[in-house]
Amino acid sequence: MKAIVDCNSFYCSCERLFKPELNDKPIVVLSNNDGCIISRNTEAKSLGIEMARPYYQVRDLIQKNNVTVFSSNYNLYGDMSHRVMAVLKLLTGDDKVEVYSVDESFLDLSHIPTASLENFGTEIKATVEQWTGVPVSVGIAATKVLCKIANTFSKKNKKGVTLLDNDEKVTEALKNTVVEDVWGVGRRSAVKLKAQNIITAFDLKNINEEWARKNLGGVVGVRLLKELAGIPCIPINDPLKVKKMITTSRMFGRKVATLEELREAVASYISRAAEKLRRQYCVAGILKVFVVTANKNTNGYTPQSFAVEVKLPVSTSDTRIFLQCALPMTDQLYQPGSLYLKAGIIFSNLIPEKKVQYNLFMETDTKNQKKLMEKIDNINFSMRDDAIKFASSGMLRNWRMRQDFISHRYTSRWDELKEVK
Repeated sequence: MKAIVDCNSFYCSCERLFKPELNDKPIVVLSNNDGCIISRNTEAKSLGIEMARPYYQVRDLIQKNNVTVFSSNYNLYGDMSHRVMAVLKLLTGDDKVEVYSVDESFLDLSHIPTASLENFGTEIKATVEQWTGVPVSVGIAATKVLCKIANTFSKKNKKGVTLLDNDEKVTEALKNTVVEDVWGVGRRSAVKLKAQNIITAFDLKNINEEWARKNLGGVVGVRLLKELAGIPCIPINDPLKVKKMITTSRMFGRKVATLEELREAVASYISRAAEKLRRQYCVAGILKVFVVTANKNTNGYTPQSFAVEVKLPVSTSDTRIFLQCALPMTDQLYQPGSLYLKAGIIFSNLIPEKKVQYNLFMETDTKNQKKLMEKIDNINFSMRDDAIKFASSGMLRNWRMRQDFISHRYTSRWDELKEVK
C-alpha cells in the first residue's frame, strides 16, 4: 500500500502558523509580483475567491471581507516544507518517501500491516501537525492514483485520513469522483471523456483499454486505467533524481529599460542556477540566455522573446565561467529603447561532474574552482539571502519582483524571528 500526505492550503498554513490571530480568518497568497491568487484557505474559498484569479480583479472583494493578503515568501515555505518532509522520513524511513512537490509526498507503506494502516495514517497526521504546526490530509490506497482520490475525501472529513483498502471502498470513491478530478486527466482529456459519456472515475476505470491507448496518450492512458483498478504502475521514485535541464527566470517587478539592470538580472539568475547545478553534482555543456520584451505596437504591448545559446568548450558548474559567457550574450540581446518584462537562463546538456571531458588545449584548475564554489555555497546556505554575491549581479536590484505584502522569514533569519511577549 501507498499513501500521499498533502499539506492543506500550504502557503496559507505557513503564514497562519506565525500569526495565530488569523485562525479561522480568510487568507490568500499571491504569485510572483503579487499577480494572481495561488493559495487560499477554506475561509477564503467560501467567499468565492478563485484560484489563479488576478489580484486586481478581486481586490474589492478582498478588502470588503477583510481578507489577509500575503506575497509569496519562498524562504519560509521552503523551510517549512523541509521540516514536514523530515518528519515523514523519520516516521517511515528515508527510502520510503518521494517528495512530489513542496507540499506533497508519496509514502511507501508496504512494511505496515494492513490492519494498522488507518492508525498509522492518523499517527502521521497528528505527528506532522504537532511537530510542525502544518495541517495535513492523508490518503492511503494500493496505487498513487487511488491515493490522490482518497486524499480528496480526506480534506472533506474531520478525521483527515481516508483508507481505500477494499473493492467496496474503492468503488464508492470512484463513483463519487468526477473524471476531471482524477490525477493524470487533463482539461482536454476530460472534455473528450465527457463527450463519450464518461463522467466519473468509475466510468473511466471501466472503459476499453484499446480506446484509452488511442485517445489518452498511449501507454500513459493504459497505465491510468490500471492504477484505477488497483494495479500499481507508478512506483515511488527516488527524490534525488537528477534534472536534465535547469532554468531560472523571473518577471521583473517593473519594466526594465537599461542594459545595466538587465545584466544584473541575468548575473543573479546565473548564480542561482549554478548553485542548483552544483547541488546535484552536475556540470552544464550548453548555456542559453533569453529576454522577453514588451514594446508598444499597433496591437498594444505585445511580449516577444529573444534568446542566444552557446556551447561551452568544457562543461562546468563554475559561476564565474558562466558569467563570462552570459554577460556578453546579454549585451547582444539588448536593444536600446526596448522595455523588458522578464529575463532568464537555461543550463542544458547536463552530465555528472565526474564525467567531464576536458580540453587538451585549455588550462584548467578544477580543484581550486570546486573548492571556491563550495565555500561560497556553504556560506550562502547558512547565511541565506546571497551573503556572498558576484558584483555583476548588482547591489540594489531595483528590478526584483514586487512583494508588497511579504511576511518575515521567521525560521531562517535571526533578525526576523517571531517575538513572543
